[in-house]
Amino acid sequence: MQNIKPLADRVLVKPAAAEEKTVGGIIIPDSAKEKPLRGSIIAVGKGTKDEEMVLKAGDQVLYGKYAGTELELEGEKYLIMRQSDVLAIVG
Repeated sequence: MQNIKPLADRVLVKPAAAEEKTVGGIIIPDSAKEKPLRGSIIAVGKGTKDEEMVLKAGDQVLYGKYAGTELELEGEKYLIMRQSDVLAIVG
């Protein structure tokens, strides 16, 4: 992911894979799966003068359901969002 460097207080997140679910033997298609609300920080910006970056690459985080902007690079899906859209670091 050397191609994308978030600016200011933004972070680049790789969402965790959606879990495969079955209901009574029926496999739920990808389009109907819940989007994961957990991911891994890939890159961070430098922060702003009012908000320093507390997140770092490698952190496992939880974020809001509608947080961030989706983007796809080399067949992989990512989210770019503000640090304030991240709800928690998962230890």
